[in-house]
Amino acid sequence: MTAHKPGDPTTINRLYGRAKGKPLRAGQQALVDTLLQQIAVPAESPVTAERLFGYDRPLHFEIGFGGGEHLAYRADLLPDHGFIGAEPFLNGVAQALVHIRDGALGNVRIHHGDALEVLARVPDGALSFVYLLHPDPWPKARHAKRRMMNDGPLELIAAKLRPGGEFRFGTDHPVYLRHALMIMQRHGATFEWLAKSPVDWQTRPGGWPETRYEAKARRLGHEVWYFRYRRI
Repeated sequence: MTAHKPGDPTTINRLYGRAKGKPLRAGQQALVDTLLQQIAVPAESPVTAERLFGYDRPLHFEIGFGGGEHLAYRADLLPDHGFIGAEPFLNGVAQALVHIRDGALGNVRIHHGDALEVLARVPDGALSFVYLLHPDPWPKARHAKRRMMNDGPLELIAAKLRPGGEFRFGTDHPVYLRHALMIMQRHGATFEWLAKSPVDWQTRPGGWPETRYEAKARRLGHEVWYFRYRRI
């Protein structure tokens, strides 16, 4: 097998499941047909703050933003920062577009598709934050290689984060949690875990809103864990 090289997404298997659910409502489809075309990440390299927003600014990247609640919240909280969100599920993209329209968020760009393809086109050291919240758990052992928290994607994330940049990860799945901690421990020379006590990873940090996936997990009685890592 070819070894993964940071910036080369072709060495990483597809890491997501379905791409479309129930038919979109008319208003959602209209946003996909219009607003998405206006704020889509360009298909050509490179992906820079200057190209996306016209001038340099701190750049955030969310991998698999679900319905876009977290992405929209952070973009509204930090209007002088630029946000890139990537999501393969069309219905999630449509919901995020509703948040972007309703919040008049001009500092968000969307990629409907594979996050790693876009992440690979971001210059090394360009990102201030990367978010991975409640990714597909792929709980069966034979599917472990499809989890986003693996050596290849993590090396890519590390390459794109600036020194001192932050990687945030959240999950409610205990199998994924154990797997993720094992992977992060292997990369201890690259990432510093910012938790000082169990309270830090058992309590949602400030500026980290509850998403619908987290709310659903809590309704089901699941514990949710929050992790913050600094790029060394």
